[in-house]
Amino acid sequence: MFIDEVTIFVKGGNGGDGSVSFRREKYVPRGGPNGGDGGKGGNVILQVSEGIDTLLDITSKVKFIAEDGAKGQNSNKNGKDGKDLIINIPKGTLVKDLKTGRIIKDLKRIGESIRIARGGKKGRGNTHFKSPTNQAPRFAEEGRRGQERWIKLELKLIADVGIIGLPNAGKSTFLARISSARPKIADYPFTTLQPQLGIVELEDYKRLVFADIPGLIEGAHNGLGLGNTFLRHIERTRVIIHLIDISATDPLEAYRMVRKELTLFSSKLSEKAEIIAINKADILDAKIGLKIAEDLSRKLSKPVYTISAVTGKNVKDIIKKAADLVDEENQEKHSNPPARQSLSGVDGSEEVEKLLSF
Repeated sequence: MFIDEVTIFVKGGNGGDGSVSFRREKYVPRGGPNGGDGGKGGNVILQVSEGIDTLLDITSKVKFIAEDGAKGQNSNKNGKDGKDLIINIPKGTLVKDLKTGRIIKDLKRIGESIRIARGGKKGRGNTHFKSPTNQAPRFAEEGRRGQERWIKLELKLIADVGIIGLPNAGKSTFLARISSARPKIADYPFTTLQPQLGIVELEDYKRLVFADIPGLIEGAHNGLGLGNTFLRHIERTRVIIHLIDISATDPLEAYRMVRKELTLFSSKLSEKAEIIAINKADILDAKIGLKIAEDLSRKLSKPVYTISAVTGKNVKDIIKKAADLVDEENQEKHSNPPARQSLSGVDGSEEVEKLLSF
């Protein structure tokens, strides 16, 4: 099952209390305080792990609480520190504070991690409170409580190319044609109930990751159909391939409907590089298919390709075009690195600490 959104409670372990203890040894008439410190509470850590592509494992429980630190002991022995609790999550997980809705961290790389709930500080034993005026302190410091909070995890697939279009536009068939992915394919709307990823091998050992996004319908940005749930999965893509069914009553209206939903969901989506392709060219005469593509191209003032995901006609041309656009996007990104983000796209350690503070 594909789970891309989950709300959980996280809490760092409480710090262990300091110990109140005194030396009680034979032949040591003036034994002083020797209470040890408590152990530190364990942290709750989110860590991006390989081999995980959904948040399903996290849904098995709601509360994630790290281990408490142990209480200090006599003879100046410190209590054991609590173990950190590591929660493994997939690449592309967005971490939000549920109360404020603010983004805490965007975890995009394997091995990347963040301390989401800090363990409580240890309490000091009575040894620390000995003074000339109080040589036998009968008190110790209590350990601090661990930080606790409700957070929301949102998974956004990381793909180079997103495949979009109305239901039955042939997106799943296209993905199956170009990669080893095997999405469910059938002749009814919403065959794809969850995003599918496929890896396409190119020349020079290059790879492109394609994502098949479930069909969008009018009103998807408001929750109609399946699109609202999955629109966010194309926010990270560099390039969009927009497939249009050649048998559509009005190809222009089909195109505009999907574009409208993208814009209403996020203005950034409408700015992404786009490849427009009329699919299922195999069901009509080649001349008719070409005329439909030319007519749509003229109305949009954009290139429109004619392909058949079933037979593979012109599919390689689309992949080559997508690869070129991804390269252009990469070059532009490297030549114009983004400014250091603050708070909403947190990456600075100071800002992260502020968001994670009590």
